[in-house]
Amino acid sequence: MTSLYGRAVLTVTTVNVNGLRAAARKGYLGWLATTDADVVCLQEVRAQEHQLPESVRSPAGWHTVWAPADTPGRAGVALLTRRAPEAVRVGFGAPEFERAGRYVEVDLPGVTVGSLYLPSGEAGTARQAEKERFMEAFLPYLTELREKAAAGGREVLVCGDWNIAHTEADLKNWRANRAKAGFLPEERAWLGRVFAPGDGGLSDVVRALHPGREGPYSWWSYRGRAFDNDAGWRIDLVVGSPGLARRAVRARVERAASHGERWSDHAPVTAVFGD
Repeated sequence: MTSLYGRAVLTVTTVNVNGLRAAARKGYLGWLATTDADVVCLQEVRAQEHQLPESVRSPAGWHTVWAPADTPGRAGVALLTRRAPEAVRVGFGAPEFERAGRYVEVDLPGVTVGSLYLPSGEAGTARQAEKERFMEAFLPYLTELREKAAAGGREVLVCGDWNIAHTEADLKNWRANRAKAGFLPEERAWLGRVFAPGDGGLSDVVRALHPGREGPYSWWSYRGRAFDNDAGWRIDLVVGSPGLARRAVRARVERAASHGERWSDHAPVTAVFGD
């Protein structure tokens, strides 16, 4: 089996930073300095590249790709890689979302990695209609991406904040959220299509490694005691092509030790792939 990334193991982390400038002040840089990831996917950066401090914009030992939103203070995705990408692509061909800071991908040896920030939506509003348009355009792209990669002997990872809890095991208080964005039946059905062999054909790497259990959650509201009670959502996903997903050996949510040590309302999700 061909090694990915030029060696036997690939480690990928995804995290919604909830504003990178704020996260950097709270502990993101300390985390980045100690991570063993080869690739880090960031979402909700909420800053243009020139607005970031040099230590954040160009951290030592990393190649950085930034895809901010045209709308100031919104969205924004990024990719940090230990080695220089072979190619970079922003967006996925849908004009409405091309400069919305929602998707960026890079080619690395043997694998294409994307950082995704799917719109959160709000049931019954224009924001939900936007989310639905995004999903409608993104699924065919995912299918094509997987098929093209397979034809070229490559693998695919699309990591990020998918803003949908797929099953009841993916959020603590699912009964109270059945009519809310992120757990609507049509959203869950769409994510099921992403994972369906005859459709998107991709795999939920963390769920495959943690079957039959609740969570592990990756987002907790800042309101109340959600974090302390682990009343969270599993919406930060590592989604891979089947061949790569079968090579996943472990995955973890890097949950902070306490509420006060959090630098985002999301926690990093890390997956490790081997030969």
